[in-house]
Amino acid sequence: MRNIIFPILTLCLSFSCIAQSQEEVAVRDVIVRLFKGMEKGDSAMVHAAFAKDITMATIFRNKNNEPVIHHESSLNDFLKAVGTPHEEVWYEEFWNLKIQIDGDLAQVWCDYAFYIDDTFSHCGVDAIHLHKQKDGWKIFHLADTRRKQNCNIPQEIQDKHR
Repeated sequence: MRNIIFPILTLCLSFSCIAQSQEEVAVRDVIVRLFKGMEKGDSAMVHAAFAKDITMATIFRNKNNEPVIHHESSLNDFLKAVGTPHEEVWYEEFWNLKIQIDGDLAQVWCDYAFYIDDTFSHCGVDAIHLHKQKDGWKIFHLADTRRKQNCNIPQEIQDKHR
């Protein structure tokens, strides 16, 4: 009996890990599509990454070095900014991606650097919450930090924008 239980248990755990990693890939794909849509100036691609009702916020320090939270008024303003024709390409490069999933809730945390064409703009952390809907994972909350110093951008990303 013991000889049968161990292989079955191992097989079940393997399928559980595969299912989890497939969900992580699906969540990561949403984040990649969001940033690729920003790069292409494709507001429809960006819009497809989001749920119907969302919240967005940015955390930064003002000129007096005081912490500030700025709540975005709506997704529409962001989509308009992305989709309005602009000559520059917006690159949001990310690394140290961490995904946590519990059922239909996912949390993503990653470092990022934002470039306009090849000019560094700012860096920080993206903290994103997604929820699994009938048509897949959708972002319902996105918060980020923004700063211009102490970024620790990986060399390969810096080299890409020289």
